[in-house]
Amino acid sequence: MEIIKYPDRSEWGNYVKRPVLDVTTLFGAVQKVLDEIRQEGDSAVKRYESLFDKVDLVTLEVSEAEKEEAASLLPGELRDAIIQAKANIETFHASQRFVGEKIETAPGVFCWQKAVPIEKVGLYVPGGTAPLFSTVLMLAVPARIAGCREIVLCTPPGKDGKIHPAILFAARTAGVDRIFKIGGSQAIAAMAYGTESVPKVYKIFGPGNQYVTAAKQLVSLRDVAIDMPAGPSEVEVIADSSADVAFVASDFLSQAEHGRDSQSMLVTTEESLIPALQEEIRQQLDMLPRKTIATETLMHSRIVVLKDWKEVMDFTNLYAPEHLIIQTRNYETLAAEVENAGSVFLGPYSPESAGDYASGTNHTLPTNGYAHAYSGVNLDSFIKKITFQELSSEGLAELGPVIQVLANNELLDAHKNAVTIRLNRL
Repeated sequence: MEIIKYPDRSEWGNYVKRPVLDVTTLFGAVQKVLDEIRQEGDSAVKRYESLFDKVDLVTLEVSEAEKEEAASLLPGELRDAIIQAKANIETFHASQRFVGEKIETAPGVFCWQKAVPIEKVGLYVPGGTAPLFSTVLMLAVPARIAGCREIVLCTPPGKDGKIHPAILFAARTAGVDRIFKIGGSQAIAAMAYGTESVPKVYKIFGPGNQYVTAAKQLVSLRDVAIDMPAGPSEVEVIADSSADVAFVASDFLSQAEHGRDSQSMLVTTEESLIPALQEEIRQQLDMLPRKTIATETLMHSRIVVLKDWKEVMDFTNLYAPEHLIIQTRNYETLAAEVENAGSVFLGPYSPESAGDYASGTNHTLPTNGYAHAYSGVNLDSFIKKITFQELSSEGLAELGPVIQVLANNELLDAHKNAVTIRLNRL
């Protein structure tokens, strides 16, 4: 790992960079996939499934029999864990329901909002080296609570043409309506444009590799909404000498095993932490089945030593981490200074894994500094808010002259006339 000690503020920009690929370089290749699927539908999807996922599919949709079989293929403890995680995620997201209030902004002028679910949503769950059934829960549970009428899920099949039973069980438990065996940019295209099998949706959610990210960005230009820009996962740990280095190392490595382009960062004011942490990371790393992936991630991970806690929090808010873990004596004080982060984990017994799986918060979070402007997925992600207003005749009589002056000064005579013609009737 790179160790940076007491960098000048002018250098901080160099140390908050992520090891990410500029996905715009993939736009040409991905656009070809999008165009062919828009024009050819299912046949193009199957062709790209054969090319990229190495599977020849007769049908794209998961059958009811496959869904029913999934539960019987899972150990009981995994089924129970999925059900418990789903319940916690449901409890937290249900608390976010919007309650509108009718406001009288001026005498006789009433305004209010109504929350309406997005009718059709598409969820993408990556395949790769592990079945991310937790992502199914994180996306489908709030979609169902929001009241989305159709929830469609795409995920890549294995070479046997099947979806991992844990993903199918989680999808059924969370209330997904239809599941398709499609991965990569072809899945994004199918949901964005619709095919003979896959319905067109109005918003697409979920993480993915750089091709999925590129596809989401391209379809969002004119065809469909997306949740947020997303890239490789990342964690920042803030620690002092009170922190258990075994805990810190475990948080470092739990992030590092996500993928070769993930990033772990330690920010501290105490150099004395470094030798013990490095040794603990070495020991824990040797025990990991995904040691090779984690080792490559650590090569572009960092330890940054700063002079005081103000610098630590200023650096943190500049980095805007997807996950932020604070293991210090004064973690509550530091937490109050967090302005840019996806999700924050406080104290020694709050590992990132809790939020990834089962505490109830969502793990679909902004990466690559997007926490400066984006929230993680929440109930509002699946909702649109419509504003209403009602003016009584007395309300228009009072507010009308104000509207007339404003419209007149913007040279919009028809806007002014829409008020004038009503005032003349009163």
